Amino acid sequence: MIASTAPAAPARPDHEVLRSQQWALLASLLVAAPDRDALDLLAGLTGDETALGQAYAVLARTAAEADAEDVAREFFELFVGVGRGELLPFASFYITGFLNERPLADLRHDLQLMGVERAEGRFEPEDHIASLSEIMAGLAMGEFDASVLGCGAAGEAGFFARHLAPWVGQFFDDLAVAPSARFYRAVAEVGRIFTDIETRAFELEAAAHRGSGGRTV
Repeated sequence: MIASTAPAAPARPDHEVLRSQQWALLASLLVAAPDRDALDLLAGLTGDETALGQAYAVLARTAAEADAEDVAREFFELFVGVGRGELLPFASFYITGFLNERPLADLRHDLQLMGVERAEGRFEPEDHIASLSEIMAGLAMGEFDASVLGCGAAGEAGFFARHLAPWVGQFFDDLAVAPSARFYRAVAEVGRIFTDIETRAFELEAAAHRGSGGRTV
């Protein structure tokens, strides 16, 4: 979806790499249906005793049992459809009820400030959930610079608060109960739990930033 004009980022802490990987996984599953090779890779995932770990374990079992052609048809019914899919995974639609509205314009403005451009060959609006997940993956890895949107570390939190927090939880709730969702019900649970963790972490970060008087350290 995206390309950056920013210079290469320095090495990132392990927890930021892990965050980026989780956002990138969501992006890959929400932009296109996984093929058999991708399903086999997902089937190899393991989870710990946390809620997110257990959600990954369910995703792994679901992937191991899934047929790639069935998953492709499921993806089509959910996100493409004849005319439209069961879900419209765009920020504009979830926030305003219409496509290509103010949330998309606000996002494009912020992406321009960040030096992020649409990649060639991608045609869906930038406020698609997969594109936003890809941007979050890049932010976690320091590939995109969100400091222009806030003060210091608050930039990434500000981007999430503005472009994902108002609707991403509802999207994953809707995906979990969509009529065609089978494999994607497991994806929805991973997305729901992970983005809830991100929401709470960013809220704590914002509170700490306010408590310091807005100073960076």
